[in-house]
Amino acid sequence: MDTDARRAQPWFTGAAEQVLPDRAGWPQCPSPLDPALFNARGLSLSRLAGDRWRLLVVNHGGRESIEVFDVDLASARPRLVWRGCLPMPAGQVANAVARFADGTVLATVLTAPGTTIGDFMNGHPTGAVWQWRPGEAGFREMPGTRLPGNNGLEVDPDQRHFYVVAFGWHAVMVFDRADGRGPLRRIVAPDFMPDNVHWSEGRLLAAGMRLDEPACGGLRRVSGRVADPMLCHRGWVVGAVDLAAGRIATVAYGHPQPGFSGLSSAVQVGQRLWLGSFQADRLAVIDLP
Repeated sequence: MDTDARRAQPWFTGAAEQVLPDRAGWPQCPSPLDPALFNARGLSLSRLAGDRWRLLVVNHGGRESIEVFDVDLASARPRLVWRGCLPMPAGQVANAVARFADGTVLATVLTAPGTTIGDFMNGHPTGAVWQWRPGEAGFREMPGTRLPGNNGLEVDPDQRHFYVVAFGWHAVMVFDRADGRGPLRRIVAPDFMPDNVHWSEGRLLAAGMRLDEPACGGLRRVSGRVADPMLCHRGWVVGAVDLAAGRIATVAYGHPQPGFSGLSSAVQVGQRLWLGSFQADRLAVIDLP
């Protein structure tokens, strides 16, 4: 996305110069990524060194995996190269992904086999955080991370803590990667349902749909284990997680509109917010005051 021109174009096309498998680094990857099947979901971008960055992408197309790319910003035009992948364990469908500086990769699973969206909306644990360390054969579930709807995921710059959205509790959970007993804190968003969390311009931004939307009859309805698919357009909120105070401060909000619904993520670029959605066919951009 060119944020100056407000123009988007495909980046990974599968061209020969974009495929350079690192079989020593990612021996568990069965084959190169098929661009015709590639179905991207969660994203994580972290610096390796200098102008080199690592991009991790949750993929649901052709295989359930975390796809690994290198990004080179040394030239005028950013260069993207596919390097390998990390297959998810059988039956586990990843939602979000994040990476620590030591190469450890975390991925959330929203609903494990046998669980439903209705289950986590009723407050029952449905997912977990899975961890892979360099040199290990595959992902392992992290103890103490089962939540109602493990959704958005982000690591802290201190390289010790990480944050997981518990969608069923509309809350951001704080974890210590060295403590497997469970979350350290629960920071509830009283007026919206956080979906994803990302560091942006020095703030941990959480974005999601309005919790109690009059235009949609109020709260999301759940009948037994089946949840309303939320096709009704809800208002949206972007909040900054205040870790010291244990609260989420509103950064921006909007009312329902037909052209953009299902807010799921937000990134600040200068004095603008770029908003993503799991329903809309476009991004949205607003100016901050």
